[in-house]
Amino acid sequence: MAAGYGLLYGRLDLEVTRQRIRLAHLPQAFEGFRIVQLSDIHISPFLTGDQLRRCVTIANGLKADLVALTGDFLTDDPGAQGEVVHVLAGLRAPYGAFGCLGNHEYMTETEESITRLFATEQIRILRQERVPIQSHGETLNLIGVDYEQERFARDHVGHLVDRYMAGGEKLVMPGTVNILLNHNPNAFDRAAELGIDLMLAGHTHGGQVSLESAHRGLALARIQTPYVSGWFEKTGSQLYVNRGIGTTGPPIRFGSRPEIAVFELTREG
Repeated sequence: MAAGYGLLYGRLDLEVTRQRIRLAHLPQAFEGFRIVQLSDIHISPFLTGDQLRRCVTIANGLKADLVALTGDFLTDDPGAQGEVVHVLAGLRAPYGAFGCLGNHEYMTETEESITRLFATEQIRILRQERVPIQSHGETLNLIGVDYEQERFARDHVGHLVDRYMAGGEKLVMPGTVNILLNHNPNAFDRAAELGIDLMLAGHTHGGQVSLESAHRGLALARIQTPYVSGWFEKTGSQLYVNRGIGTTGPPIRFGSRPEIAVFELTREG
């Protein structure tokens, strides 16, 4: 019965979550700035283009200033990249849409091709890059990196590294707010070391099948990360782990609804 619920209803029971993010050094021009995050789309027969269009319509209705896409656009079919890019091209925000890549882009060997496809639709995938977001002479620093698999960690297959975000110091801009798009929430400790103010991640699907509402720790994703879903803070840095929209493995969600997140940035304490 639970599996049937998760297949027929749970995986489509989309939730819009809202979070105010307090950033002490936020430039005044960005007070109230709104970011909408979509993650882990995993386009497939279980998350079709038409179903994704519904998500795009919902996202556009949230009136974001900027859209953040945090990876895993595909599941296992490289041939689906054209469709997912075409649908996401319908996203609208005055400051644009930006993204990073996930482990499934690495696994399907589509990192280069999907980045080019997004570029043709004016969606910029940031790959070890930063871009200034400017308003009234003030700036936010937006950073994006590829999915990394740290040696000896429980990460999925990705770019193998000895340390997350090696050389990331060059991407951080002192004196302004730094926002990082990184599919892998396990990189948060390193992001905090680098002085990242806000990191947006995905990857976990919130466990996809989770009983954490009954007892914390009852989510399979905790085998891989302590950062399963929602908001976290560490030494002045903040992390939000999006539960994502699609599924992998069994096309079931239970106790972990698919999610579009909207953040309002503020200086207020």
